[in-house]
Amino acid sequence: MKSFAVLLASLAIAAGANAADVQNATLAVSKMTCATCPIAVRKALERVPSVESAKIDFKTKLAMVALDPGKTRPEALVKATTDAGFPSTVQQVQ
Repeated sequence: MKSFAVLLASLAIAAGANAADVQNATLAVSKMTCATCPIAVRKALERVPSVESAKIDFKTKLAMVALDPGKTRPEALVKATTDAGFPSTVQQVQ
């Protein structure tokens, strides 16, 4: 029973460490001209390995992306949106 408790504690610590490893990036995305453009941008970003979530704001032309920085760099996000026809630039990384 003691080893089970140790295992659970180890998993909890590992889960907490993974949550802390999430990085948030904000991209300015150009060429979004209609209401369906954000869907294409979101899908392109979600195909990038280790992207946990992507939210696109059509009004502000911004994409907010949560990713694992150990597996993906913000430059990969820029490439993904650009390859989908929506050039972007990194505005902020936290």
